[in-house]
Amino acid sequence: MEIKEHEAALEAILFASGEPVPVSRISEALEVDEDTVLRLAAHLAGRLEEDGRGVCLKRLENSYQMCSDPKHGAAVRKTLDMRRNTPLSQAALEILAIVAYNQPVTKAFIEQIRGVDCSGVVGSLVLKGLIEECGRLELPGRPLLYRTTPEFLRCLNISSLPELPPLPNREEDDFEAAQLTVEEIEKE
Repeated sequence: MEIKEHEAALEAILFASGEPVPVSRISEALEVDEDTVLRLAAHLAGRLEEDGRGVCLKRLENSYQMCSDPKHGAAVRKTLDMRRNTPLSQAALEILAIVAYNQPVTKAFIEQIRGVDCSGVVGSLVLKGLIEECGRLELPGRPLLYRTTPEFLRCLNISSLPELPPLPNREEDDFEAAQLTVEEIEKE
């Protein structure tokens, strides 16, 4: 199979799937190694962007998915009579951050950090497909563990969790705050 044929087959696979497809499955289907799939995907993504097409190729960890270009979101919503997603509440954003930076986590861990019950918000995030159950902790009661999903990555427009911004270093922040206080005292 020629490069053009492989690329066309990749495009057909991703279009037909509608879901993220692991690189390993694409590699098997096209009978090429995974590095070749990565090069094909990068070339296809570049071509779609260069041509100003209505679709784009997204990498989600070790998978790829064909998506509509966000620039055309209003037309897609209007055509499909879709309601615009309501923004997430502050509580939902806080819980997503806790899960993303500490996963896998239990609901009790989230509640310990936030200091309030979060059952409803966790359930809502699961229904929205932003977090998912990923097993149980080996403790009494066997609490559920939660992690983020590929949908979470897609919503943030990142391909993997290491692309999340780093958390500020608490000790440095506390030290800087203490230094400011000392400087203010010395001025007086």
